[in-house]
Amino acid sequence: MKQVINIPLLITLFTVISVSLHAQNYPDEEEWIQIFNGRDLDGWQPKFKGYELNDNYLNTFRVEDGILSVKYDNWPSAFDGQFGHLFYKDKFSHYILKAEYRFVRDQVNGGPGWAFRNNGLMLHGQSAESMGKDQDFPISIEVQLLGGNGKYERSTVNLCTPGTNVVMDGKLRTAHCFNSTSKTFHGDQWVTAEVKLLGDSLTHFVNGEQVMAYGGAQIGGGVVSGYDESVKVDGKLLSDGGYISIQAETHPTDFRKIEVLNLEGCMDKNAKNYKSYYVKADNTKCKF
Repeated sequence: MKQVINIPLLITLFTVISVSLHAQNYPDEEEWIQIFNGRDLDGWQPKFKGYELNDNYLNTFRVEDGILSVKYDNWPSAFDGQFGHLFYKDKFSHYILKAEYRFVRDQVNGGPGWAFRNNGLMLHGQSAESMGKDQDFPISIEVQLLGGNGKYERSTVNLCTPGTNVVMDGKLRTAHCFNSTSKTFHGDQWVTAEVKLLGDSLTHFVNGEQVMAYGGAQIGGGVVSGYDESVKVDGKLLSDGGYISIQAETHPTDFRKIEVLNLEGCMDKNAKNYKSYYVKADNTKCKF
């Protein structure tokens, strides 16, 4: 007798099995969030000094050919203090951030000398909405990205502190910038910056090598202006985290990947979305 195969039934069974497998949790499998989607600026908000939130001044931040770029080809005149930042919409406190970046072309006319091949990952920052119209930098921990000039040593993935301070070697440090132990990267080569943030403790990596670590990240200090005084609560630890932004600081910069591994979430081993690598529990997010 000829056997008849029920195609619709097989399709249904395969669909059920596929959905069931997809629903299973793999606790050790890392779930990276691509906060730059490679297509557009969805989820990001620009803020330039002197301009309202969401005014992408002269189309400085843009996405072309899968690259998030900071470009100055539309600037008709010299830079006049219009520092800009591009904020991601979600807040994080315990996470790993990875960004692949490179510096390209020439600095915009009139840019300050210190901003040559200079950008930054502003972490644990205030929200875009809380920025003053004439504020120059967000109150944040800046992971400073620097490129070499082809001649001299210049470390990258350093630390700068606009409106913040940190603790190193058991002492409160109030200087603005601290160099990492990284090597210098000349030219237009791609570099991977990585930062592990566990509340107010941060560790920096360059191409997988640790180059800096510190704790006690807190609001305080200067090198920021135009802010709402109610936002700058000196001495407040940044243990609850904050927002991520990248800079427009007068030198063209490309980013081809910006991703986050959240380390905060469901830590109930009986839950479907339990992850073994979480370090901070938020069991309100558990799914059973």
